[in-house]
Amino acid sequence: MKIWLFVLCFTLSAQAADWPRWRGVMGDGAWNPEGIPADFASQQPKELWQVEIGSGYGGVTVSGGRVYVLDRPKEPADIERILCYAEASGKLLWSYTWPAVYGRMQYASGPRSSVNLDEGRAYVLGAAGMALCLDSMSGKVVWQVDTVKEHAAKIPTWGFAASPVLDGGRVLLHVGAQPDGSVLALDKTTGRLLWRGGADPAGYCTPEIINHEGIRQIIAWGPENIQSLNPETGETLWTYPYKITYGVSIAQPLYQDGILLVSGYWHGTKALRLTAQPTLLWENEKDMCGLMSSPLYKEGMVYLLDKNKGLQAFELATGKIRWSDDNRLTPKDRNPQMSLVWLRESQGLAALLNASGELVYVRLQPEGFEELARHQMIGKTWAHPAFVGNKIYARSDTALVAWRLWGED
Repeated sequence: MKIWLFVLCFTLSAQAADWPRWRGVMGDGAWNPEGIPADFASQQPKELWQVEIGSGYGGVTVSGGRVYVLDRPKEPADIERILCYAEASGKLLWSYTWPAVYGRMQYASGPRSSVNLDEGRAYVLGAAGMALCLDSMSGKVVWQVDTVKEHAAKIPTWGFAASPVLDGGRVLLHVGAQPDGSVLALDKTTGRLLWRGGADPAGYCTPEIINHEGIRQIIAWGPENIQSLNPETGETLWTYPYKITYGVSIAQPLYQDGILLVSGYWHGTKALRLTAQPTLLWENEKDMCGLMSSPLYKEGMVYLLDKNKGLQAFELATGKIRWSDDNRLTPKDRNPQMSLVWLRESQGLAALLNASGELVYVRLQPEGFEELARHQMIGKTWAHPAFVGNKIYARSDTALVAWRLWGED
């Protein structure tokens, strides 16, 4: 028993020192590092290293002392890359390229998704539909699948943006394959197709797996419907119509206490009460419009970046808005963005990297927010950083940077 507890604690500790997928270990924006300072304003971050990279919107992930990111170099044309750097020094350890013709893709800067790291493998989905599994230590390709050519995936206007999701022996890819392949499940080891499910085209939202009343289900938000799929078979469990202007289903839905919250730029927020066929609990099409930023939840409150009012707090059960920050935490813009995580959830402490590349520490409460400190980390960015222990790894269209935020190594 003691040995088992030691192994469990060691595993959890190792996981806490990594950021192996988009939005962290559990994909929910939970950072919660040890040893946070009592006074953030007194801490001056130290830049550890910075390297030049190509452009892209994909987030940074970290595992096993290595940092991974996708980019698109200017030369040669029509390729994408995965880059692997030493976490301690920023030394390039390996890279791998593949063909990626963007054609008429809008915002054709580079890849949009984050590398998913698991058991010595790196799983990738490029903006033009190439899916790969590589050995995360050597960069050797385990398998490579062109989802457009092999499975009739249809590239959306702004390219594939959903990060790969791992579930048991499956890699889940939201690529809108035709027909009935909104989500493809590939064998984690071989890349072989296991199932295809869902009728929606591809949106830009990473699927998530929830457990509602003992039933595991994939939530895949597409341009026309919110879909629930059986993770084992791809069978559609239910759909809820939500047709979106320009198909911009981006921000990850939030599931809590039997309620699924979905928020979009053009048609606002819907809260669904999950049953065999979900019902609308409430909606707000005007004053609660998210875009790219995924919300956080704590004790009945949701913290969501609205396109007009900035970060706002509202009650999940009723939709009642408590406050907004009047665009003080990230710049007001047609496409506002911040990557928001829990720094210490139990205390309501959060951190965010805003669109200007500033790291902001903030205390979020139902009554209001308090900004604690702000530091410039990198240039303009929409990409999600990796938060690992007392460090942050962030990228822009030109650079990847590592900072120690407090304390020592």
